[in-house]
Amino acid sequence: MTALAPLRPLAPLRPLAFTLPPALEAPSPPEARGMTRDAVRMLVASRGDGSLVHSHFSELPRHLAEGDLVVLNTSGTLAAEIDGTGPDRLAVQVHLSTQLPAGLWTVEVRRHGRAYLEAAAGSAIELTGGGRVTLLTPYSPGPGGLGVRLWVSVLDTPETLHTYLARFGRPIRYGYVSGHYPISAYQNVYVTEPGSAEMPSAGRPFTPEVLTRLVAKGVGIAPLLLHTGVASLEANEPPYAEYFRVSSATAHRVNDTRRSGGRVIAIGTTVVRALETVVDEHGHVHPGEGWTETVITPEHPVRSIDGFLTGWHEPEASHLAMLEAIAGRPLLEASYAAALAEGYLWHEFGDVHLILP
Repeated sequence: MTALAPLRPLAPLRPLAFTLPPALEAPSPPEARGMTRDAVRMLVASRGDGSLVHSHFSELPRHLAEGDLVVLNTSGTLAAEIDGTGPDRLAVQVHLSTQLPAGLWTVEVRRHGRAYLEAAAGSAIELTGGGRVTLLTPYSPGPGGLGVRLWVSVLDTPETLHTYLARFGRPIRYGYVSGHYPISAYQNVYVTEPGSAEMPSAGRPFTPEVLTRLVAKGVGIAPLLLHTGVASLEANEPPYAEYFRVSSATAHRVNDTRRSGGRVIAIGTTVVRALETVVDEHGHVHPGEGWTETVITPEHPVRSIDGFLTGWHEPEASHLAMLEAIAGRPLLEASYAAALAEGYLWHEFGDVHLILP
């Protein structure tokens, strides 16, 4: 595994000029709104002719072809928010972000619904149920370089971590979500290994029925793993280093699919990040495991995929640079204008965007 480098700001990019109305922030899972997971809306954008088609995720098999390959991130979501008490004896919440080598963690301390930037190195936070977090050294600064947003920390729990989180943790939830939902609402149906602080949400609409119909059509499905950290909330802030694993079998399937004329469809930004970490300049994907600091921008040519399924991202979110690299600026602008005009929903419980060649 490679060492983790300090975070570097992204080069300035011209942001998409749009305002996200609060009414378009999905407040709850589709199931709580009387729908199935796969009933969310899907805007299909084609690079070849610039067309935009309004559809639903359940129709994904209709938009793919025999010989295509769908690549999924099988990382499961942790109940990564834990209540605690700071050194000042006031309540805080701790968000586990990324498990580092040597058993360390990066964590975010929050109070009153926002990052608590006044914590100090060496501070110990007592967690509910007998756990403890000790803040060691800063990992990521707060907005404008003030305070500390993420800390490298030691996490101690009185039982195995996953058992402890199952008892005392809860899914990380932001203000646009109304109500509390169980961890199952934040899991994709195909997860195999827990480790993500937040759900790799592009894959949330998948159901066993959609997966079965893809296979029946002759569309392949291949897994990889990338454990996501907490959301990058500040404008122009790059994604954090994240642990990933691409197996030999998945690397071979990606290469074989493209060699035979099929299309590789990445499900989510995490899949793109993992594959772009292990692709060479000739577009050949290699197996690999470790820490990726790869950041996809229009200046970084995307070599490993042909299509891309993703959610809808906020103005100036770092993921929009990846979308522009894949879709191109004109198609991206047209897609977002159409999504806003047609009332598509944003965030992890919202609608999705399929970009095809």
